[in-house]
Amino acid sequence: MKTVLFLLLFVSNFVFSQKLKPVTNIPLTADSFIGFDSYKNLYFIEGMVLHKNGNDGEYVFNDYQLGRITSVDIINPLKVVVFYESTNTVVFLDNKLNEIERISFNRLTEFTNVSTATNAGNNRLWIFNVDTQQLELYNYKTLTKTVVSQPFKGKLLSQASNFNYCFVLTEHKLRTFNIYGSILSEKDANNFTKIVQQDEQLLALKDNELYYIPAEVGNKNNLLHGIFKLNTSEITIKELQLKQDFLYIYDGKTIHTFTLTLPKK
Repeated sequence: MKTVLFLLLFVSNFVFSQKLKPVTNIPLTADSFIGFDSYKNLYFIEGMVLHKNGNDGEYVFNDYQLGRITSVDIINPLKVVVFYESTNTVVFLDNKLNEIERISFNRLTEFTNVSTATNAGNNRLWIFNVDTQQLELYNYKTLTKTVVSQPFKGKLLSQASNFNYCFVLTEHKLRTFNIYGSILSEKDANNFTKIVQQDEQLLALKDNELYYIPAEVGNKNNLLHGIFKLNTSEITIKELQLKQDFLYIYDGKTIHTFTLTLPKK
């Protein structure tokens, strides 16, 4: 009986469809959509060039010797983090995309092979060490590292973070860590392939469908409670961003903007 009840609750959570209200559609020709910062400036990658367009003006950054841009973290528009996996390098940019400084993980005293690098605040980066399969915090002022996790099993698929927490999706698990190195939650990956976050609330992508995961920081339950499917009207999802209660989906030609109505408790 308990098993049947659990299954009913589990299915009802998945079947419930969130309400998305369309706001705008913005045409964009780009290889990758990064997102909008807190000042509504748009960031995108075309070729090997990072672009920033908006109220602050139009700016670009490129360094062809570093290869293709792997990721761009715009959580702090005054210190944009650009990561190049192929050359194991991070470049910090100001609000006009001028270079502030750069880190080559190849040149560190303790060589570190990195596959992700995102802003953790206070002169730190969340990095994933490929050789040890561990999440680490790297302080680029003191040149010190703090190991946050035990070695992961399975391939790292996606990482989403802010100044307090880092969410790591592997083939097997979705885990949440804080800046003190504690694991706060661990759940089955459920075949998700990508995650994005805002205020510890997650969106997860699977088979071109989005699922909303409410904030559960501190909940170590392995079960996927409170997950709701989002109705995206069959839009092809190439990139996405959750920012200030707006959901942005880029299909390769257009940025679709929605407001997200959260479920009633």
